[in-house]
Amino acid sequence: MDITGTLKIKNEEVKVSEKFRKREFVITDNSSQYPQFIQFQLTQDRCSLLDSYKPGDEIKVYFNLRGREWKNPQGEIKYFNSLEAWRLEGVSSQNNSSANSSSGSADAKTVTAALDAQADDLPF
Repeated sequence: MDITGTLKIKNEEVKVSEKFRKREFVITDNSSQYPQFIQFQLTQDRCSLLDSYKPGDEIKVYFNLRGREWKNPQGEIKYFNSLEAWRLEGVSSQNNSSANSSSGSADAKTVTAALDAQADDLPF
């Protein structure tokens, strides 16, 4: 899945445990009558994909919808969803201006890094 929006919040990377780290960010989706603020997370080596973007940048986010079941100590079952981003692309509002040429090369590196990281996640 993918969605395009404006980067609103860019959080710092958080080390959850010795072997797990994540980074959350929020984009504003203005494609409908009311703006939607959508939170995504990047995990592990993908945390750095957000480095080249700043709040206000328009980005395209490729993501997977993840769902989990959890049983609390009282035996109640709870369900959680997350939007796990795996690739980011800058969206240029101008046609290949010189200001966007440097971000274009960063986007190519980002895409390559994301595809390399995804290679072992493919189901086939």
